[in-house]
Amino acid sequence: MDHTAHPWIARLRWYWILQLAGWLCILLFVLATYSWALHMKGVALTTAWSAGTGLLLSHAWRWLFKRQGWHAPRIRWQMFAVPALVLSPLQAASVTLGIKLIQNSWPGTYGYLPMALIFWALVFVSWTVFYLMVKAIGRAARFEAETLRLEVSAKDAELRALQAQVNPHFFFNSLNSVRGLMYEDRDAAAQMIDQLASLMRYALQSGQSDTVPLAAELEAVQAYLAIEQIRFEERLRASLHVEAGVETVRVPPMSLQTLVENAVKYGVESSVTGSDITITARREAGCVRIEIANTGALRQFSNSTQVGLNNARKRLSLAVGRGASLELAETGGWVRATLTLPEAA
Repeated sequence: MDHTAHPWIARLRWYWILQLAGWLCILLFVLATYSWALHMKGVALTTAWSAGTGLLLSHAWRWLFKRQGWHAPRIRWQMFAVPALVLSPLQAASVTLGIKLIQNSWPGTYGYLPMALIFWALVFVSWTVFYLMVKAIGRAARFEAETLRLEVSAKDAELRALQAQVNPHFFFNSLNSVRGLMYEDRDAAAQMIDQLASLMRYALQSGQSDTVPLAAELEAVQAYLAIEQIRFEERLRASLHVEAGVETVRVPPMSLQTLVENAVKYGVESSVTGSDITITARREAGCVRIEIANTGALRQFSNSTQVGLNNARKRLSLAVGRGASLELAETGGWVRATLTLPEAA
């Protein structure tokens, strides 16, 4: 039940509402059955007495139910023996007592007793069946809610685990770059450490969220490219083209950085002349498409396990859901990683 949308419904005491409604229906049924005698003294009041004592007996039966722990799905013979063999005679005796107290008379004959016992046995057995059905529905609803909660928790845990795989991999590579540069240009190494510190701050902060705005992710990508620009110099030629208005679309944190890192590794690092890298974000066919492209050939990926790409796909599916995709293809001498997001993302 949605407690946020219907908080007043959640606060209702459904047991008492159903209990009172049920015994009111029984009262009306008995009144209709004995409508020919309602003009007689005390008949209507005796009927109300029988409904009231029936309500009290059924409530006591519920208390025994809970005390015995009979709310489990398993059916026991006592659940139907008690209403038929105990509650029914007690209710018949109560009705007889009501006739004596209210109408000041005893029944002239007890010929009515067998039918009364059968009627009240049916009433209390039906009450028990209905009560079991309501409890079963409640258990099913709680089970469904718990299953949903566990699914959400599992999804969140998987997403966090995937994100945890990305950050150490990236920082390990970056620290290797810093180490190599320190022997060549200490000032450049210091500048790289500053950029790395900014990236680390972003990674730690964004790791608390499933998604981040594209603008924030692009800032991290630019910091990463600045680090690699120091390392590769003119071999890395990067450009960024972002259509106005798409900066607010939400993406998994560090997802673009993973794709750009692949473009640097397999485009720039593996080529003596380096590579052009272009990052484009635009609206297209009701979606937002983000493309990271580098000059080169897709066959260069054959020795890679593509763990980063598979990780990015899983994170994208978990964080954004249906309508999002990540494709890798080679066209016209360019390797293109295309991230497609629904407009609502």
